[in-house]
Amino acid sequence: MEGTMQEIAKKLVEEPKGILAADESISTANERLESVGIEPVVENRRLYRELFLDVDGIEKYLSGVILCEETVDQHADNGENFVDLLISKGIVPGVKVDKSITPMPNFPGEVITQGLDGLRERLKDFRAKGLRFAKWRTVTKIGENLPTYESIQANALGLALYAAYCQEADIVPIVEPEVLLDGDHDIVKAEEVTTGVLTELFKMLKSYKVDLSATILKTSMVVPGGDYKESVSHEEIAKATTRTLLNSVPEEVAGVVFLSGGQTPDDATYNLNEIAKYDNLPWPVTFSFARAIQHDALAAWHGVKENMPKAREIFLKRLELESKARMGEL
Repeated sequence: MEGTMQEIAKKLVEEPKGILAADESISTANERLESVGIEPVVENRRLYRELFLDVDGIEKYLSGVILCEETVDQHADNGENFVDLLISKGIVPGVKVDKSITPMPNFPGEVITQGLDGLRERLKDFRAKGLRFAKWRTVTKIGENLPTYESIQANALGLALYAAYCQEADIVPIVEPEVLLDGDHDIVKAEEVTTGVLTELFKMLKSYKVDLSATILKTSMVVPGGDYKESVSHEEIAKATTRTLLNSVPEEVAGVVFLSGGQTPDDATYNLNEIAKYDNLPWPVTFSFARAIQHDALAAWHGVKENMPKAREIFLKRLELESKARMGEL
């Protein structure tokens, strides 16, 4: 797929589309399959990807798809490589390049993302295969005395180095500093931590001379912890999220995409809808959901070939819903 990094970044956040995060690791994909009674083997993972990627009309709602490394070399039933299939639909193919998280030494309860070793060579290979963007995820947990500044800084450094390697390889980096929903913290604490994480991230990106006009932020919405007992409205979440972004994200960033991050599909969708209503944001905002988009269709498919048309119909309806939410039209 042709275009400069800036052009690819703009295409990824163009209206009224979003990005499908079909990049679950092998272990996570296996969990998704097992949750609906499907055997977690290579062929079923391939069929799981085909369920969503080889669907007529997805290009109306999707600008890009993030793949896991296994899927990059897999093929649809018709023999066409999944990367080429997406390109033929005008959808930008991308790939998750971070490796597993690991405990951070001397910082109990905190983790750091691995994957920088050999990344330059891997990115060159992905670019040769037609991939035009990549994603790297870090994880921040809110808890008693957590997160520490040191863990925020270490993960921001990893994201900055990854982004620099991407742009060296002519690949648009999506930086994803996820703040987990785990815990009973309120929305005030969530906003404080998310603002701190994003501020440190962009400080580090600038220090490492990353071109922000060819960089996309994938961020958590500002929501209270999953164990928080009081109800918080979609409007309150949108207000806290947009305030956080305006206080921490430079205007030159190409766009902001949201992860659903453990929210219910409907909560993620209607929170996005409220965020999209704000007209004072200097960047496009859209979705980059995984489970929120795929779960109902996966359950309907259940690994049975005859169920695939119905499952794809459910998938397309969900994409249409997300597209409307991205435009603030629900």
